[in-house]
Amino acid sequence: MKNFILLAVFLMLASCGGGGNDSATGSGTAPPIAVSTPPGAPTISAVQASDGAATFTVTSSASGVTTYAVNCTAGNVNRSASAGTSSVRVTGLTNGATYSCSATVTNSAGSSNPSTAVNVTPVGATTAAFRGDVILGSPSNDSIKVNVFSSTQSGSITIAYGTISGQPDRQTASATLQAGKPYEFTLTNLAANSRYFYRLQFTAADGSSSGSTDETSFQTARPAGSTFVFAIQGDSHPERERTTFNPELYRRTIAAAAADQPDFYILMGDDFSIDQFDPASITQPLVESRYTLQRPYLGIIGKQAPLFLLNGNHEQAARYLLDGTPNNPAVWAQNSRNSLYSQPAPDDFYSGNTEPVTHVGLLRNYFAWTWGDALFVVIDPYWASPVAVDNIFGGGARRGSLWDVTHGNTQYLWLKNTLEKSTAKYKFVFAHHVMGTGRGGIELAGLYEWGGKNPNGTTDFSTRRPTWGNPIHQLMVANKVKIFFQGHDHIWVRQQLDGVTYQTLPQPADPNYAFDNEAAYLSGDKFPNSGYTRVTVSPGGVKVEYVRMYLPADEGPGKASGSVAFAYTLP
Repeated sequence: MKNFILLAVFLMLASCGGGGNDSATGSGTAPPIAVSTPPGAPTISAVQASDGAATFTVTSSASGVTTYAVNCTAGNVNRSASAGTSSVRVTGLTNGATYSCSATVTNSAGSSNPSTAVNVTPVGATTAAFRGDVILGSPSNDSIKVNVFSSTQSGSITIAYGTISGQPDRQTASATLQAGKPYEFTLTNLAANSRYFYRLQFTAADGSSSGSTDETSFQTARPAGSTFVFAIQGDSHPERERTTFNPELYRRTIAAAAADQPDFYILMGDDFSIDQFDPASITQPLVESRYTLQRPYLGIIGKQAPLFLLNGNHEQAARYLLDGTPNNPAVWAQNSRNSLYSQPAPDDFYSGNTEPVTHVGLLRNYFAWTWGDALFVVIDPYWASPVAVDNIFGGGARRGSLWDVTHGNTQYLWLKNTLEKSTAKYKFVFAHHVMGTGRGGIELAGLYEWGGKNPNGTTDFSTRRPTWGNPIHQLMVANKVKIFFQGHDHIWVRQQLDGVTYQTLPQPADPNYAFDNEAAYLSGDKFPNSGYTRVTVSPGGVKVEYVRMYLPADEGPGKASGSVAFAYTLP
């Protein structure tokens, strides 16, 4: 009864205009309160993190507030929402990433300044049911591959997905997951230029557990005119834990890159090295162990950003090792890569290598695709060369001449055709390194089949590559390649040659923050390890940023994880 009386008094006051000086005209619903000044900055009085989202209570003492808005930022990613009430829910957040969020309010006179920011870290409704990982691959305008793996669990799995967060309206058929064996779903009939939200549903084979993973999302191919982000890492070398690899730093780097919500993530090679194994005792399970070793790390970002893998010299996935049998390191390496990481094969979205290799099938080692205003081209010398391009597995004398190292006629003609026929505004080419070996960037770009010259300056290209019109560098120049990206040298360097930017990538997890091979680069903007590279593509240009990462104990003045060491923009 007491509450009823209070409500009645309130309604009587409201009908008489009580509680304010503004008068209402006419009958029925009162119009918005007229005010002469914008509201002051509000406060965020409460925040509740949830699965991929957060709900904010925005408090304002201003009159006539009609809109409450919250904007959340992590790295260069912004997510915002607005509401007509003080409760505002922001969705599309990445679980585990920390966002800085501020609020504004609006009345008829304008909008307020932002509130003091608060930090929020969304966390999903986690379950102990599934202990494996999910890694995406081969995204297109209407499909994507979902690669599921657990080293210890068997059971049934399905993917529930849709375009609205928390409201999946499609589901795959149930599949059987066997411990130690990857399973690949292909989601088809997707809408282009759309964000899809999904969960993996898992039921253990013994019935001991079941549940869903956190909701995650991915982006289908964007049309020309779009703005998007992709990220790149250099050689990670997780097998070198006692020297140039730190697991905590690697996780921090990958998590930071994931917080940028890139459309995809590119690895530049030397991520699955088998060189430390004895050639006399190496086995298929040992080779595969290098690829499963990376799954927990790469799953941090791969569950939301599809992975594209480049072949490096230390993977030893190379033609020179083939012996006609299925039992050799090259076959084991390529089959492990293709089964555990869903790389693209030629179809109506991707072009690439159509040559099957005995005991492997399609290599999926070089390929190209268009995304937004950009053409992406991945090339590989290791599977084309009849000799070891760089180090020989087990040691031994190297090839006599770098003219023996080649990308091969088939790959060259494909590259030429791909670059010449593309109408993309920006063209990017990726390889583990110029010619797959050596140290330096533009210092090597004039040599052998890459640039056409011998080390003594003489030209021998027309006799060495009689069916090629131009060396690779000149081909890139003629077709206005914007950036050539490479790894291998464990250093971040930007150089330019004949209008092409040569961008070398650093290691993501070197705890020594070494300045490896700095002397090999005679020019350019040079920075030491560790970190990743963020690239923003927009109709107005391409922005490249080197994002530094540190272990917590190593941070200090001028050494902050997530800080940008160097950035540049190309038109």
